[in-house]
Amino acid sequence: MSVKQFFTSLKNAKRGLTFVYKNEQNFRIQIFVSIFVLIALFIFSVKRTEVVVILLLITLVLILEILNSAVEKFADIVKPRLHEQVKIVKDILAAMVLFSAVSSGIIGLIIFLPYILDAFENYLDTFIN
Repeated sequence: MSVKQFFTSLKNAKRGLTFVYKNEQNFRIQIFVSIFVLIALFIFSVKRTEVVVILLLITLVLILEILNSAVEKFADIVKPRLHEQVKIVKDILAAMVLFSAVSSGIIGLIIFLPYILDAFENYLDTFIN
């Protein structure tokens, strides 16, 4: 791949990300939640391995949302011929994104809960002592 092709690829990827961000509300919500989680990683000084897990989960959810958007746009082109099948595909894609987001949320809670409880305990200790 030449340098020119590389920069063309970057430009195309940026255009795709911009499209998804502007047109997909769920993607914007997931970006907002991701930023909140990234801030929490710094506030709670989360262990490195847990940071890696969280970053992988954020990446997974965002990639699946982008994939969902891409396949939905493609399916809309085919829709007139395959109406019921397209609906099923879209429902499966939505389930995929939902499952990944909920699973990531549960794993995030498992990781963050001890840090939150410790912070709360320290907060209470300042008033008791």
